[in-house]
Amino acid sequence: MLLIPALIAIAAYFVPTLSQKADITPPATVFNRSAETASVEKPCSNEHPEWRQAQVIDGVKIDESLSCEPDNPYDIAVAVKGANNVSMQTLMQTHLAQDALTMTDDLDGDGDPDIIRIKLEVVELNGASPDGDFLINTYDIAPGIQPGLWVFAPKSSGMALKNFNSLVANPLLRAPSPVIRVEQGDKVYVTLENTHYLPHTIHLHGVDHAWLTAAGDDNDGMEEHPVFPGKSHTYEIQPRHAGTMFYHCHVQTAQHYMMGLNGMFIVEENQPNNWVQTFNIGAGQVRHPAVAVQKAYSQEYDLYYQSIDKKLAQIIQGANDPRLIAHRMSREYNMTESFENYFMLNGHSFPYTLRDAVVVANGNEDIKLHVANAQRSLVALHIHGHKATITALDGVDQPAATQVTRDVFDIAPAQRIDLRLRTNNNGLDSYGPGLWMFHDHVPTGTTTDGMEPGGNMAILAYKPLLDGQGMPKMHEALLDQVFNKDYYAKKQAVWGEGDFAPLLGEAGLIAPDYVHIIISGLAAGLALGLIIFVALVYKRKQKL
Repeated sequence: MLLIPALIAIAAYFVPTLSQKADITPPATVFNRSAETASVEKPCSNEHPEWRQAQVIDGVKIDESLSCEPDNPYDIAVAVKGANNVSMQTLMQTHLAQDALTMTDDLDGDGDPDIIRIKLEVVELNGASPDGDFLINTYDIAPGIQPGLWVFAPKSSGMALKNFNSLVANPLLRAPSPVIRVEQGDKVYVTLENTHYLPHTIHLHGVDHAWLTAAGDDNDGMEEHPVFPGKSHTYEIQPRHAGTMFYHCHVQTAQHYMMGLNGMFIVEENQPNNWVQTFNIGAGQVRHPAVAVQKAYSQEYDLYYQSIDKKLAQIIQGANDPRLIAHRMSREYNMTESFENYFMLNGHSFPYTLRDAVVVANGNEDIKLHVANAQRSLVALHIHGHKATITALDGVDQPAATQVTRDVFDIAPAQRIDLRLRTNNNGLDSYGPGLWMFHDHVPTGTTTDGMEPGGNMAILAYKPLLDGQGMPKMHEALLDQVFNKDYYAKKQAVWGEGDFAPLLGEAGLIAPDYVHIIISGLAAGLALGLIIFVALVYKRKQKL
């Protein structure tokens, strides 16, 4: 009888509780995710390694690109010579229509065409499909991130999708809208063939153009003259001033602009035999620089910054009826109450910026950067390890005496700057070779819907520090972490793997103290057994 209370006391003392005091060393957390899941992507798909090579296609010299996902070199060949001046074999390697870009008539006799005809369409990416509960023409800006987007795109042929078994948009249809390049003095005809379900225009922001066309029609792309679905309109320009300009839709500007209908428009200096790369699909490296650029720079890049409000982007994912979309976008959605959730560089957010927005450098180079801000907020571009010089603002060259060298560049919405980036290792222009990050120093700019690293982060990479697929070396642990849909879906701890996962990973359940459980269970069992035994003995004695 004396043993029973003792056993009950022992059982009570060791009984497991809902909380448990941690030891000095943090306890291991519960394992809740395997790295080997369908959510994990390869950092580089390496789908077209042959596109990286320097090559000549139909007489067009195309520079080497070390990017993981370089532009299709056949697209570049057509962008330089026009669809009417390349072989059918070359044109068939693209998705460009035969009249997407035509070049004719060397009016000034300097060896290059001077009448340029460009045809653009409006393309919807990640929109709702009428055939089921899925998105169509999908385009991921980051792992698992598919906001609704509208973009201008060169007139295309064939399917909008990669193939019959895919919902993914073909590579020509992507963000951002293409950079358009023409030569100073060219007669340029930009036709908007509106294949979309809402009206749009093209406003040539900063580009020298008359208010009316030769026929007396609208030439400024304002809201008063929308191009309705199924209609087309041609804007006529003959720019006298060279520089980095801009173009965008001016119908319901706040909404259409933020949906992605904007792009960079560059007027190159007039030079003999100057076949410029009219389209830079997806921006990034210009693989066929203009003559004037080649004289002063070893390389040229277009850096295009955009942001997306996911509430606005979701409107086209919740309806197919254009009347509902117009109602929700124009009368229900309130731009003054909106947020910027996604920040992109050249159509992608980190880590996808590592695939096609890396600036690749060698020592002692002069690199030209065209930078445009299509966000609604300020961009404070900061380049680690380097200081660059502003050579032009909003398409206007700055005199040498006023050119400013710095490492943070404030760029207002719709503003453009041209930078000269020198890689001379002198402690000012460059601190030396490395994998130097460049990014928006406004803190939200490096996030993707609040998750960091994300947003418009990218890398200025010196060539020896890239692997054979154009990905930065020494970043393997980070790449394994961020090329994962779970990370940006906020299902994965920021430091959920590696040596510090027990300290910084998920605050899961602590493993129970099995010694306490066993002692408590044994004591309680023995006490209960003794109570039953005593009860049986007592009952037998009563019968006697």
